[in-house]
Amino acid sequence: MTTIESAGTISGAGTGFLDRERTIAKTGFNRWLVPPAALCIHLCIGMAYGFSVFWLPLSRAIGITAPKACPDMSLWQELFTTTCDWKVASLGWMFTLFFVVLGVSAALWGGWLERAGPRKAGFVAALCWCGGLILGAIGIYLHQLWIMWLGSGVIGGIGLGLGYISPVSTLIKWFPDRRGMATGMAIMGFGGGAMIGAPFANLLINHFKTSTDVGVWQSFVVMGVVYFVFMIIGAFAYRVTPVGWKPDGWTPPSEKKTMISEHHVHLDNAHKTPQFWLIWWVLCLNVSAGIGVIGMASPMLQEIFAGKLIGHPELAFGQLSVEQKTVIAGIAAGFAGLLSLFNIGGRFVWASLSDYIGRKNTYYTFFILGIVLYALAPTFAAMGSKLLFVLGFGIILSMYGGGFSTVPAYLADMFGTQFVGAIHGRLLTAWSTAGIIGPVVVNYIREFQLAAGVPRDQLYNTTMYILCAMLIAGMICNYLVKPVASKWYMSEAEVAKLQAANAGAAVVQTGSFGIGTGGLDVKAAMFWLFVGIPLAWGVYKTLESAVKIL
Repeated sequence: MTTIESAGTISGAGTGFLDRERTIAKTGFNRWLVPPAALCIHLCIGMAYGFSVFWLPLSRAIGITAPKACPDMSLWQELFTTTCDWKVASLGWMFTLFFVVLGVSAALWGGWLERAGPRKAGFVAALCWCGGLILGAIGIYLHQLWIMWLGSGVIGGIGLGLGYISPVSTLIKWFPDRRGMATGMAIMGFGGGAMIGAPFANLLINHFKTSTDVGVWQSFVVMGVVYFVFMIIGAFAYRVTPVGWKPDGWTPPSEKKTMISEHHVHLDNAHKTPQFWLIWWVLCLNVSAGIGVIGMASPMLQEIFAGKLIGHPELAFGQLSVEQKTVIAGIAAGFAGLLSLFNIGGRFVWASLSDYIGRKNTYYTFFILGIVLYALAPTFAAMGSKLLFVLGFGIILSMYGGGFSTVPAYLADMFGTQFVGAIHGRLLTAWSTAGIIGPVVVNYIREFQLAAGVPRDQLYNTTMYILCAMLIAGMICNYLVKPVASKWYMSEAEVAKLQAANAGAAVVQTGSFGIGTGGLDVKAAMFWLFVGIPLAWGVYKTLESAVKIL
């Protein structure tokens, strides 16, 4: 017979070790063990941002020392060729695949995640992401681009989607008193994954490369195995709150004083509200502006500052020698790494700040400050001020990251916590859309300007003003966000019935069940150290490269 124990665990249910019921926390559990579990997964899947480290070696996988150029052939033919090297542009489609599939998979399986729980979702994410890397390695070994796209891009992309949203609902329920900080702690890992993964990949490539092999497929295999171990540890460390749990002494803020709703909107109704689509556009426009800059960070710095980066301010980009271009390319790589550092920091800082100033005001800050900084970027470039230019884009990228980490709490404020993970999954289609809009705007305007004969140090001026316009549109959408109409709220009876079904009981009690707000005890400190050491190494490697810019 099913019984409810004091902390809400279920016994006698015959559940599997991956099932949600096996992850319900018991008396004495420390909620501060959940964020590092989320980081174990996010720091692994966040390597998606660092995949560009593989493009140049893969572009000469056959030629080894230099690319063996393909004759004129279509992208379709390139997917199956084994006689010549892949173009960097063809490899770059992997980046688009990652984020399109991420958004689609998060939207499709977000509802399943709410039922299955974070452990099962994290386990499946590990299988897909790491299995995708192994299949990608086979594609590289056989020199079949379609296998690499299928493995790392599609299957790996599914792992990205499930892994990305797996901790969101859980953390918001564990930290109702600090929603923004909780999601910021988890989602900052996705921004920091490339900081660890990119230098780690470089170490592996340099270890495995030989006179006849560029060393990438072996690196994929090693990373797949290492990531699988980390992600499984994270998945099995997940715990969910007993139904009805709340921290001792915490009371929900008054709806009259804030935009935080005490009510819940059903998953099937959330997308019918104007609030869902307004927040969708808020995220899409904020991300579109940032993601285009991420993709062009390195060439943008090189083309704008050129000789100024190496003490020759009189030299434009076209006047640099091959050796000088090699040097500034290394410096620009440091710029890209520094932006990653701002990205990860912004995810935690801005989300935590939103607990105090509110989600809507946080997004107002993103849009107003972003408009000012994008508008000033051409001026900073004309002044030749590397410090102001780098600092400006660092702040912009911090707000790009902050947009991701603040939006789950924004959704919880609007729609309640009952279905927030699944609603967040559906909202991530905005990210998929932005992953197309942002790079297209930045890349195609650059090509148009270049064809029109615009000097390279002025190629991005028009782009900056267009990005300003996108942020203005986003600010208008944010202004229009109002509390959800009461007609969309689930009744108290509906919520109680759903929670009782989840708890396996006829009546749901509320309280702390012997689980307090927790703190940094020995077990929690060790787990944080486990994820903190590789993160600190990534920060060190980033700063080591970035210091060369100034």
